[in-house]
Amino acid sequence: MLTGTIEYIHYNPVKRGYVDKPEHWRYSSGCDYIGLKGLVAVKPLV
Repeated sequence: MLTGTIEYIHYNPVKRGYVDKPEHWRYSSGCDYIGLKGLVAVKPLV
Protein backbone atom coordinates (compact mmCIF):
# COMPACT_ATOMS: atom_id res chain seq x y z
CA MET A 1 0.00 0.00 0.00
CA LEU A 2 2.85 2.40 0.82
CA THR A 3 4.57 1.74 -2.51
CA GLY A 4 1.30 2.42 -4.34
CA THR A 5 0.88 5.72 -2.49
CA ILE A 6 4.44 6.81 -3.34
CA GLU A 7 3.90 5.96 -7.02
CA TYR A 8 0.61 7.88 -7.00
CA ILE A 9 2.37 10.96 -5.61
CA HIS A 10 5.25 10.69 -8.08
CA TYR A 11 2.92 10.38 -11.09
CA ASN A 12 0.58 13.28 -10.19
CA PRO A 13 2.65 15.92 -12.08
CA VAL A 14 2.76 13.56 -15.09
CA LYS A 15 -1.02 13.07 -15.06
CA ARG A 16 -1.53 16.85 -14.85
CA GLY A 17 0.76 17.35 -17.86
CA TYR A 18 3.41 19.38 -16.04
CA VAL A 19 6.24 16.97 -16.92
CA ASP A 20 6.78 13.89 -19.10
CA LYS A 21 8.40 11.73 -16.42
CA PRO A 22 8.11 11.76 -12.59
CA GLU A 23 11.85 12.38 -12.18
CA HIS A 24 11.57 15.63 -14.16
CA TRP A 25 9.41 17.22 -11.44
CA ARG A 26 11.86 19.28 -9.40
CA TYR A 27 10.08 18.90 -6.06
CA SER A 28 9.57 15.14 -6.32
CA SER A 29 11.68 12.39 -4.81
CA GLY A 30 11.06 10.37 -7.98
CA CYS A 31 14.61 10.82 -9.22
CA ASP A 32 15.97 9.37 -5.97
CA TYR A 33 14.03 6.19 -6.65
CA ILE A 34 15.81 5.70 -9.99
CA GLY A 35 19.28 6.41 -8.62
CA LEU A 36 19.66 10.13 -9.36
CA LYS A 37 20.26 12.87 -6.80
CA GLY A 38 17.21 14.96 -6.01
CA LEU A 39 16.66 18.29 -4.31
CA VAL A 40 16.56 16.64 -0.87
CA ALA A 41 18.35 13.43 0.11
CA VAL A 42 15.91 10.52 0.32
CA LYS A 43 16.50 6.97 1.43
CA PRO A 44 14.41 4.71 -0.87
CA LEU A 45 12.18 2.09 0.76
CA VAL A 46 13.13 -0.66 -1.64
